[in-house]
This record gives sequence, C-alpha cells and structure tokens, in this order.
Amino acid sequence: MTQPRTTELDAHPYLRASTAGVRHHTRALTRSAPAALVDRTHLDVFHAHLTALHQLLNQLSESARPPHPAAGRHLATAHTRLWQATAAVHDAFHLLPIADETSPDTECHPERLPEGPPVLTICQRHLAAGHVVRRKTTPSDLKAPLHGHTTTCSQ
Repeated sequence: MTQPRTTELDAHPYLRASTAGVRHHTRALTRSAPAALVDRTHLDVFHAHLTALHQLLNQLSESARPPHPAAGRHLATAHTRLWQATAAVHDAFHLLPIADETSPDTECHPERLPEGPPVLTICQRHLAAGHVVRRKTTPSDLKAPLHGHTTTCSQ
C-alpha cells in the first residue's frame, strides 16, 4: 500500500493549527484590556506551549545534525535560546500574584512545595525540560546572551 501524497499545504497540520491558534490568541489579546492580559494560568498554558516547541526543536536538531551539520548547529542554538525564553516565562509565572490572595491556602510558604495546579504542574514540566537541557548544553551556553548568534540568509 502506498502512502497518500501530501502537498506542502497539507504537511504538518497540527503545527499549522497551533500556529493559527497562537496568532488568534495574540489578536484577541490586543483587543482586550491590558489589566486582563497576564495571569498565572495564562503563563502556565504558554509555558506548556513553549515546552512542547522545545521538545520538537530538540527532535528536529537531532534529525538534521547528521546529514546537515550546519543546519543542526543552528537548530541546536535555537533549542538553547528557546529554553532561555521558557525559563523566563517560568520565572515570570512565579512573580505574578496568585488570583485570590485573600485565601489562607494561597499564601506563600517557601518551606513547602507548591500545592496543586498550575503551580506544581508548571514546576514539574520545567524541571523535566531542564533535565534534557542540562544533558545537551553547557552552563556557558545557557548564560550566553540571546542576541549572541547571528546568521545571514544564504539564498
């Protein structure tokens, strides 16, 4: 049995849907009030999206590296930079106020682990992704500035 032939427009439908969703969400945010833009749940979902992109970029760089070493190196650099962005979103999540600050259960307790979603979820996800990053990158790579790598179009 032969595989059906897909056109370029049919390729990677889930990535196309994800991109369309991010674009739609961005347009919706520009129309809403600035005070309602960012909350912890919003950053948790965004962190999940970045983490999934990070995993995809990891797979792409691993696949591209043997046949196309230069492309693999660029994708590996993008992988590191995306991790830096993911870490910044994680940090921002913890700097935002908790939705209901009047509840005694939502007070900050640094001696305890965070309790329940989304706090525990984002931290578990971040630690799991961080484990992969530490196996593939050096501390100096992670501390490099975001603008440290430049490239020119070769076409």
